[in-house]
Amino acid sequence: MTHPPRILVVDDDEAILTVITALLGQEGIAVTTARRGDDALRELTRGDHRFGAMICDLKMPGLDGLALLERAHEHDPDLSVVMLTAHGTIEVAVEAMKRGACDFVTKPFVREELLFVVHKALHRRSHSAAHPRRRAVSGLARLVGDSPALARAKAILSRVAPRDATVLLRGETGTGKELAARAVHDLSPRASGPFVRVHCAALPDTLLESELFGHEAGAFTGAVRKKPGRVELAEGGTLFLDEIGDASPVVQVKLLHLLQEGEYCPLGSTAHKRADVRFVAATHRDLEAMVAEGTFREDLFYRLHVLPVTLPPLRARVGDVPLLVRALAEDLLSSGGSAARGFSEAALERLGAEAWPGNVRQLKNVVDRLLILAEGDEVTLDEVETELGDAPPHRSAALGEASLRAQRRAVEQNAVERALREAGGNRSQAARLLGISRRTLYKKLGPQAAEK
Repeated sequence: MTHPPRILVVDDDEAILTVITALLGQEGIAVTTARRGDDALRELTRGDHRFGAMICDLKMPGLDGLALLERAHEHDPDLSVVMLTAHGTIEVAVEAMKRGACDFVTKPFVREELLFVVHKALHRRSHSAAHPRRRAVSGLARLVGDSPALARAKAILSRVAPRDATVLLRGETGTGKELAARAVHDLSPRASGPFVRVHCAALPDTLLESELFGHEAGAFTGAVRKKPGRVELAEGGTLFLDEIGDASPVVQVKLLHLLQEGEYCPLGSTAHKRADVRFVAATHRDLEAMVAEGTFREDLFYRLHVLPVTLPPLRARVGDVPLLVRALAEDLLSSGGSAARGFSEAALERLGAEAWPGNVRQLKNVVDRLLILAEGDEVTLDEVETELGDAPPHRSAALGEASLRAQRRAVEQNAVERALREAGGNRSQAARLLGISRRTLYKKLGPQAAEK
């Protein structure tokens, strides 16, 4: 039975506790409350509840919000903490985020903003819970594998990381670009500073601009309070611009100014701010082709393309598949998410024979399903065959280049059709199962997708 997420809410104002408890209860989220930091710390260390997140007021008698944040992370380093702050203490809230808080909300808060931040905090917690072993790993060790293709990429990353110039990470979806970005940060002189990620494809223009540069009160509908952007939160550290190829022309212009001049202007403000950050960008798109088509600015491309590094697809590092499978299995086993203890050698060999068009992300989805559904202590070859379907292995030294491309297309088509069946025809869900974007799924489906 799946238990609802539970959040610890800490505030010395009983009315605030009552309102937040009611709001979260409507969302199916269980709440434990505390009116003092010391009481909250006791709740965290009791052990009978595992909290998905903590909402904490900054100003409290006794143990205040910043002190509680530090003590809470000593007990549980991955606890998602959202700070509650009055308008006059926003600077302190920003400092709290630099110390490990995942977000903050100003009082009086808007219901929609609070719920958005809470759900984001819970998602962050659930994601980190799935990777307990990798969280403790830093630098290039995050990129599992010793194939020549990956070794070349790691060697380049180790050379570019100590420099403060912009790095552009290239590669297909699911090849580990975010892990590489974190490795660049860990190996840089800014390693003690924050690592802040912005997903350029996840938000519409106005919200993406606000997320990047922050906004003043009244800058747009719903902007009831001033809020700093991710550029400011990354001060002294690294700003990771994920999927930069999906940024709109409007955002591209502002990013160009940020990269050229090292300054930016929050939405609704006329005052410019300096940015002391190191930029790492990533994309799976062909930026040169986009420049030629006029959909990506040439001047921005050259600003980003200072230190390019390409992450190899999984089909170019086939020998790494068994190592990856074992590492992914350890992650799931460490979180208690599986009864099976691993994979048989035959099962590993069969997994290594696949082309994996969705790369490590797709491999992880398959490994998780196999471990969770396994009937015995280890995943067998038959269970792998059932999961992958009837398609034969696609690795053969005798295959020619044209034949190999055809076989890869067949593998992709088989994977897409299987994902659509599992998702009941829901294309968004199928794309998530494959670890690719919905747009990429439509490309895989071909012209017939537009007719349905």
